[in-house]
Amino acid sequence: MMRTAPNILFILIDDMGWKDLQCYGSDYYETPNLDRMAQEGIRFTDGYAACPVCSPTRASALTGKYPATVGVTDWIDDTGNYHPCRGKLVDVPYVKQLPLQERTIATELKEAGYRTWHVGKWHLGGEGYEPERHGFDVNIGGSSWGCPKKGYFSPYGLAALKDGPEGEYLTDRITDEAIALIRQKDERPFFLNLWHYAVHTPIQAKEEDIARFRKKAGEMGLDKIQPFEVGEAFPTEQKRHLQVTRRRVQSDPVYAAMVYNLDWNIGRLLDALEEAGEADNTLIVFTSDNGGLSTAEGSPTCNAPLSEGKGWMYEGGVREPFIMRWPSVIASGRVSEEPITTPDLYPTFMEAAGLGAKPSHAIDGTSLMPLLSGAGPLEREAIFWHYPHYGNQGGTPGSSVRMGDYKLIEFYEDGRLELYHLREDIEESRNLVETEPELAERMKRKLDEWRHSVEAKIPQPNEAYS
Repeated sequence: MMRTAPNILFILIDDMGWKDLQCYGSDYYETPNLDRMAQEGIRFTDGYAACPVCSPTRASALTGKYPATVGVTDWIDDTGNYHPCRGKLVDVPYVKQLPLQERTIATELKEAGYRTWHVGKWHLGGEGYEPERHGFDVNIGGSSWGCPKKGYFSPYGLAALKDGPEGEYLTDRITDEAIALIRQKDERPFFLNLWHYAVHTPIQAKEEDIARFRKKAGEMGLDKIQPFEVGEAFPTEQKRHLQVTRRRVQSDPVYAAMVYNLDWNIGRLLDALEEAGEADNTLIVFTSDNGGLSTAEGSPTCNAPLSEGKGWMYEGGVREPFIMRWPSVIASGRVSEEPITTPDLYPTFMEAAGLGAKPSHAIDGTSLMPLLSGAGPLEREAIFWHYPHYGNQGGTPGSSVRMGDYKLIEFYEDGRLELYHLREDIEESRNLVETEPELAERMKRKLDEWRHSVEAKIPQPNEAYS
């Protein structure tokens, strides 16, 4: 491959909310390096994860397909104890690993001459389904685990990652490993799939960083605000004894410290690219796999003005920070309101690498190169979501479609439809189904046609429900 082909650095964060960066509106968290990256490239205001939970979005990123197309529609439960969930409905069965027959973007780039590296969280299957089976030359830290089960401080007990010195912080270590790869001398371009475990639970950070944000919370008066609102009971049998607990303000100093450390590590990564002379010819993508955790499991962040968070069909569950930088192609200081989604990354990486925007097999994504180069808007009518499961955070099964500024959600428990004009109502507070019935019907028809085309599974009634 010609060395003019760009390096591709894909940074995927776990559970980071749309408003967790300063450049997206946070006034408590501090993210100077990511803000700088956004200023040096393009920031998407309407960027989306393919699913409100992690594994489906990860499968989507690697295949260019919607989760419903791949069959990985919920987070992969490596214990086997959680699914199926039962409420008024019963969760549908789903694929619990990234199928080996899927042709990943890593495989495409590897065959084109790229060095392919995976560093960090995987969560797309265990033995027999590791990153090395899906086109990656190197796997550091990727396993079936969905979070650091033994915590963020070494010893980690993670497969494919040797424990560091006692007390070493995982986000620092993963970044060290990525930087070491970037510093390797080679004429071939690289694809670095850097998937941090942060900011997933357990919420743990360095004491000096926690102290910084505890002090800041006091200065802002955040420590005087009751952050939680206790709501309805969870809709599933196994959690019905618990109540959904919504965080109404960003004020958790430990979570803020995790975000701050993550941003510091992104800064180190950007510096390493500069030092290696690779900054101008590296396409960097930064985004998250689902929305911020705001209604359960300690509810460490708040996504307002977006509604709800991880595990929900509303904007808080799927709208993400989405930043791209490529100095030789993307003009600095750009902001785009074009809706984009995870499957778009596959054809974007393909076209950026000079391989054409359409692989030989079918995918669902659309190349973003026209947006990155400034050539014009995308030519598509709609983007879709299908989550036929109960979210572990209180959400219920549903599907949705976005067309232009409108979004329609269908909830499966009662069949209700909700229609929102997101440009005028980002909070999703005014349901327009009654006032715009023809549009609602047209979008519902579009959603039905898409679900039929991907053979989407629909949850069925729970006959034992009471």
